[in-house]
Amino acid sequence: METNGLEWLVVPMQQLVSWGAAGAMVFGGVVPYIPQYRDIKRTQNAEGFSTYVCLVLLVANILRILFWFGRRFESPLLWQSIIMIITMLLMLKLCTEVRVSNELNLKRRSFADFDLKYFWHWSKFTDYMQCVLTFTGVTGYITYLSLDSFLFVETLGFLAVFTEAMLGIPQLYRNHQNRSTEGMSVKMVVMWTSGDTFKTVYFILNQAPFQFSICGLLQVFVDIAILLQVYFYSYYPQKPASHTAHPASTKAL
Repeated sequence: METNGLEWLVVPMQQLVSWGAAGAMVFGGVVPYIPQYRDIKRTQNAEGFSTYVCLVLLVANILRILFWFGRRFESPLLWQSIIMIITMLLMLKLCTEVRVSNELNLKRRSFADFDLKYFWHWSKFTDYMQCVLTFTGVTGYITYLSLDSFLFVETLGFLAVFTEAMLGIPQLYRNHQNRSTEGMSVKMVVMWTSGDTFKTVYFILNQAPFQFSICGLLQVFVDIAILLQVYFYSYYPQKPASHTAHPASTKAL
């Protein structure tokens, strides 16, 4: 009798936890970029943030949305992709404006030049939009023609989550190249790690397509590698102090 009497409380609590987990999946992915966005806005310096992170996430989430048409997965994951695409476009817009304003003698480059040497280093945000729309149109058309192929759909799903798993690689490489994590928001990476851990557990518990779980684990390992860079470059500086004297560039923490 007592157990039955508690059902009115247990069921709503379970529903509340389920909604909370879904909400965390939808919006949790964009939270790490808030401190990085604010740092760039405040310092007017985008050198510490790799815009290739935006490229990776845009490609991954566009492919994930296309994968949804071939194999329907949970709607929170679909909405997460939509929100993430909007967030990455906002990050790109800010980084492009800051870079152009800081480099007055920068030669103008555009997507229409089709110069691979300057790919993803264009002078206007509209060029990035043209690239994203072109990629979406081409991949969307190919997906539409191939939705009946099980192999294509599964491969598309793998490419989507594998690309996202490579999210931290551009930042990892940039840190290695600079021999420093200066200008990169450490808060962002800490949130990456906690968010990716939560996301991977969510994938496993909700029996998402196996590609999601495998690549989620890979993503967590990359996040940890970046945190190790933060520790190593903080305690064992690789550059003389005079070389890092950018008035607009500060560490996030």
